[in-house]
Amino acid sequence: MVTMKQTKKVALLGMAGALALFTAACGNSNNAGSADGSGNSEETITLNMMHPWTSPNVDNEVYKARIAKFEAEHPNIVIKQDGVPSAQYKTKLRTLAAANNLADINVVWPGADLEPLVEGSLVEPIDSLMDNWKSILPESALAGFNMGGKQYAVPTKQTFVDIIYYNKDLFAQVGYTEFPDTYDKFIDAVTKLKAAGITPISLGNKEQWPLQSSYLSIIGDRFTGSDFLTKVVNKEAKFTDPEFVKAIAVIDELAKLNAFNTDANNMDSVQGQDYFIQGKAAMHISSSTVDARIRINNDGGDKFGIALFPSVEGGKGDPVKSAGVVQYGIAMKSGLNEKTKAAAEEFMKYFVSEDLYKELIRNGVVVPATVEIPEDASPYLKEMLELTGKGTAPVFDSIIPTQVVDVVQNGIQALTIGRGTPEEVAKEAQEAMDQMN
Repeated sequence: MVTMKQTKKVALLGMAGALALFTAACGNSNNAGSADGSGNSEETITLNMMHPWTSPNVDNEVYKARIAKFEAEHPNIVIKQDGVPSAQYKTKLRTLAAANNLADINVVWPGADLEPLVEGSLVEPIDSLMDNWKSILPESALAGFNMGGKQYAVPTKQTFVDIIYYNKDLFAQVGYTEFPDTYDKFIDAVTKLKAAGITPISLGNKEQWPLQSSYLSIIGDRFTGSDFLTKVVNKEAKFTDPEFVKAIAVIDELAKLNAFNTDANNMDSVQGQDYFIQGKAAMHISSSTVDARIRINNDGGDKFGIALFPSVEGGKGDPVKSAGVVQYGIAMKSGLNEKTKAAAEEFMKYFVSEDLYKELIRNGVVVPATVEIPEDASPYLKEMLELTGKGTAPVFDSIIPTQVVDVVQNGIQALTIGRGTPEEVAKEAQEAMDQMN
């Protein structure tokens, strides 16, 4: 394993297989005339950019700082940002795509969600720019953004969505000096924590995606194996198959054990993180990105450990895998005029760079690039890489169409308030999938 002090280049992580969810942005670009209004200085170009970087995650701050630096060094190019909360981002993207009104620069996800943008000729191939990244981005990182042999975006980070952050002291109080390695032990710990008056799991599911992405992605993989979701898409398997119903039943069981805070569906994902950081719960399940908030930049972060969801009896999945996706691809709208396109290309080459990746690493964010690890990188990064470097499981909403994801999210959220059954959720999900086909 590479240490923080090594200077040789290392591949921090790659992705293979299908991946997901994309984004876009509103508005068309406008040429704003000359910089001083006289027509004598260089023409100012305004680029519209929509992104989901609104939450206080450290990578979001890095991205916005990079945009500001670009503007400072390119006074003739203005980046007009449209920040949309992640929970609403997919909906706005679909609406803008349907109206052929994407932004000049778009943040997109790979795989199934990028496909309709490509099929609709809404995003521009960027093959002519790829030499800019050939030395730092492996094929595995680019694959999800490549369709029909053409490249449509380059990624900025790799996210593992299923990291279990746990409070070591609270677990020790109920007899667990290490995180449970089997599901039976996990449920035993949940039961003992609850009996001790400790909220077992902090959950902020107001936005609905946490239970789907951070929970169901990896719980499903533990029961079904990593090829199941692709088989569902290819009509070779169904959500109603017993293994997947068992995965949904885990969320139902946790709800019936009162494992979550009572206001879980009124609390957003950031509030869920804060609830855990404040010591009000023993666990929080979220992405590798929030390690910066929970441990890296949090006083006393050493009291928190990280783990993966444990093995399940009879499960077909590999219990050492973590659910991950290469994301936040930067793409360009098709059909831009010559000057706007040139400005957009300049921005893309500047924004997605070795400097960006190093700054993300420095703040503990896993990236899909091969770059030198900065000397001042977070000491927590090695632990995260070790935890997530033993195989990658697919993220649910990176494979399954958004319309079906919405049905699943509604269904599993209902389970947390005692409505419906795992079988009913699976049935409704399969019906939605059949309608897509």
